[in-house]
Amino acid sequence: MLDLTAIFQPDRPALMPFIVAGHPDLPTSARLLDALVAGGADVIELGIPYADPLADGPVIQAAANKALAAGANLTAVFKLARDFTQRQTVPLVLFTYYNPVFRFGMAKFVAQATASGVHGLIVPDLPIEESAGLQQLCTDAGLSLVYLVAPTSSPDRQRKITATADSFVYVVSSTGVTGERGQIANQLSDQLATLKTMTKQPLAVGFGISTPEQAKQVADWGADGIVVGSAFVRLIEEAGPEAVVALTQRVQAFRKILG
Repeated sequence: MLDLTAIFQPDRPALMPFIVAGHPDLPTSARLLDALVAGGADVIELGIPYADPLADGPVIQAAANKALAAGANLTAVFKLARDFTQRQTVPLVLFTYYNPVFRFGMAKFVAQATASGVHGLIVPDLPIEESAGLQQLCTDAGLSLVYLVAPTSSPDRQRKITATADSFVYVVSSTGVTGERGQIANQLSDQLATLKTMTKQPLAVGFGISTPEQAKQVADWGADGIVVGSAFVRLIEEAGPEAVVALTQRVQAFRKILG
């Protein structure tokens, strides 16, 4: 198993930015991945563009549509990932819905992901109760399959997920889809405290974190990792030709406040 847990250090929350593969186009996407590294990312979530992203808000949906129109199919995404992992050492995790995995073929998908040098997969719409097949393939290949815990997850489901997690647990900060939010719900603090009684695995929080100040607040509540997606994807779209520089600087701002 490739060790993703090594990115989580005491008193230094891991910064885990998310961008959409192929947005705004494949060559720029490769430069943006390097910008995330230059800014101080500890691990990168690379989203595979999908036409029906159930968990994503309008910013990421629009980016995925633009990426698909620019030719970011699975073959292109795997090449993007492989080229990145050959030149950088920051771990890469693929974020994908289950349909692309199923249509490509689970075994073939895991084999291609492994050959591309990625460290793990996040499949938000795959329930843990139906994940045994993909989990076994990932385990055999040395990939981590990362599970999500939502605010609505029952205690029983939380225990199943934390017992199965092999690298970190992805904690969803709020109900609904991804997207920037004005504030993070205070209940997240209690949720993190409860999960820490169930597992020693690191807890990474995502969905809705859009400013360095929010990231610091969530870290102070006990998060071991901070996932930022929509805010970075929106920045890329708005910055246009200056996206690489703007993204580097924005990631640096998050890294600075997190320590």
